[in-house]
Amino acid sequence: MAANGGTKAIVAALAANLTIAVLKFVAFILTLSSSMLAEAIHSVADSGNQVLLLVGGKRAQRAASPEHPFGYGRERYIYAFIVSIVLFSVGGLFALYEAWGKIQHPHAIEGDFWWVPLAVLIGAIVAESFSFRTAIAESNRIRGKQSWVHFVRNAKQPELPVILLEDLGALLGLVFALFGVGLTLITGDGIWDALGTAMIGFLLVAIAIVLALETKSLLLGESATKADVARISTALEADGTRIIHLKTMHLGPEELLVAAKISVGAAATGAEIATVIDDAEKRIREAVPIARVIYLEPDLVRASV
Repeated sequence: MAANGGTKAIVAALAANLTIAVLKFVAFILTLSSSMLAEAIHSVADSGNQVLLLVGGKRAQRAASPEHPFGYGRERYIYAFIVSIVLFSVGGLFALYEAWGKIQHPHAIEGDFWWVPLAVLIGAIVAESFSFRTAIAESNRIRGKQSWVHFVRNAKQPELPVILLEDLGALLGLVFALFGVGLTLITGDGIWDALGTAMIGFLLVAIAIVLALETKSLLLGESATKADVARISTALEADGTRIIHLKTMHLGPEELLVAAKISVGAAATGAEIATVIDDAEKRIREAVPIARVIYLEPDLVRASV
């Protein structure tokens, strides 16, 4: 369900961004507004990012191979990390570069099409709001009672947090562009257009850094959530088994590796130990269905010296 929800949010954002990008480029050509150019590049970067997320989701579904025995689930994390790099370089740095040039050589928005960027920006805000609403609705299906900050920082599915931050950044960027273009039209001073562009650039760089940090943590290998670890521990101990140590790691958003050393009786036979392990694995999978790879090592509990 999480994967399908992420795909729905990505497709909604992609459709909105492709349409908006074309309109923004038209507005830039007619007015030469740097804010409109920055926003157009922003929409292009977002569209490319959404394509990357779709590709990553597709490639992550490949079956495990001898070279990759644990599968390709982490490929979704890799593509999400690439998204942060694209957003930083193509979106954020380009906007800051454009802003620097316009601050040095500001020019007013002139001509008969002064109203075009305003119409495009207002229309884009409406379209992005629908995309953002879809991302929120799909996120709420798995967010539970978590705060939004906690959800973005701890979600194991990278697509929804990425789309949420991209859509939020897009809405704020449109407001900044509307600020810059509006004040430029009112005052006739192009410095406001340049400042709006700079605000967009700093916003995109900040979002890209947040995404990079969160995705890096997933790439390094995060453990299961505290709730899942508690469920696994309860399942293991249900028959009186003692956990000597327990480790978990996400192989992908919906695939969890569980490794534990558990106690067995000193007089237990091989067949009895195998039964204990088989039953424990069954209980773990019932408690946490995403626990796909389970390694249980039997051991004796030794008194500490």
